[in-house]
Amino acid sequence: MTPASPGLAERVRSGFRARVSGDPTGAPDWVRDIALVGSGPGWFEPDGVVWRVHGDLSTLVGGVVALLGQGAHPLALAGVQRHSSYQQDPWARLAGTARWLVVSTFGSAELAEREAARVRGMHTRVRGTDDRGRAYAASDPRLLRWVHLAFTDAFLAAQTEVGRDLSRRFGRGWADTYVAEWARSAQALGARDLPASRAELAAALAELRPDLETVPEHLLRFLASPTGLGRAEQLFYSGLSAAGGLLLSPTVAEFAGLPGRDARGLRERAVLARTRWQLRGLQLALGPYSPSEDAARHRLGLGPRPAWLAAGA
Repeated sequence: MTPASPGLAERVRSGFRARVSGDPTGAPDWVRDIALVGSGPGWFEPDGVVWRVHGDLSTLVGGVVALLGQGAHPLALAGVQRHSSYQQDPWARLAGTARWLVVSTFGSAELAEREAARVRGMHTRVRGTDDRGRAYAASDPRLLRWVHLAFTDAFLAAQTEVGRDLSRRFGRGWADTYVAEWARSAQALGARDLPASRAELAAALAELRPDLETVPEHLLRFLASPTGLGRAEQLFYSGLSAAGGLLLSPTVAEFAGLPGRDARGLRERAVLARTRWQLRGLQLALGPYSPSEDAARHRLGLGPRPAWLAAGA
């Protein structure tokens, strides 16, 4: 694949980072904090499995899959619909989720604990009843558990199908390691009884099938074509969305009316191959590490001081 020209690469890099971070510079204060707060490793091993999964662009597809999973649980969906403006400003919602993910992954232990406390505080305000009068609370350990299960399954599937092959570096058991280690982030928010292997994750999802309902049509339409995308962005996103429908757990796929992981014909394999190439091309433009990982590497003495940090310091 031919690398993009320097000018085009820079435009892609700055536009993408501004979009996912919610900050025009691509490095909001919470990214800078990853470099500046604390001095040692955080919750997860530097360059370990969690770093490599969350540093991979397959997370772009994993995010779509995770939202579909969240949408299949009526109480989880009620909390999102009634306490966020995701339909009017989906990118603010994305930036909020990205903040929790990358700070928990790449921040020092001190910063990760501070971020968990911030999210727990937000959760105390997310409570109410859905249209059928059923009570929900974002701080409910059972609801936190579902969100964690759907999230973990989504990011694991995305890494496996459209991300870089981690088995060469971490061995065939890398997926079990990811499931076991990433549970720490959900435990910090109050979730309990979390799986510690890929098999336990699949079983936990299947056990919760009676709690799930059909994903609303408006959410499916929204995830297929979010508002605010330019033509080029929409074309790129359509590949991510199509792949997301093929990565859903069988437990969730039937509620979303999508093929899920059971569908692997020629067409489905072609869709996934297209998405892999999309992500490889984007990676060439962005460079090897995100600003968040660059910040963590600087904090740990594994990389240089990022230029954006020097400019803002």
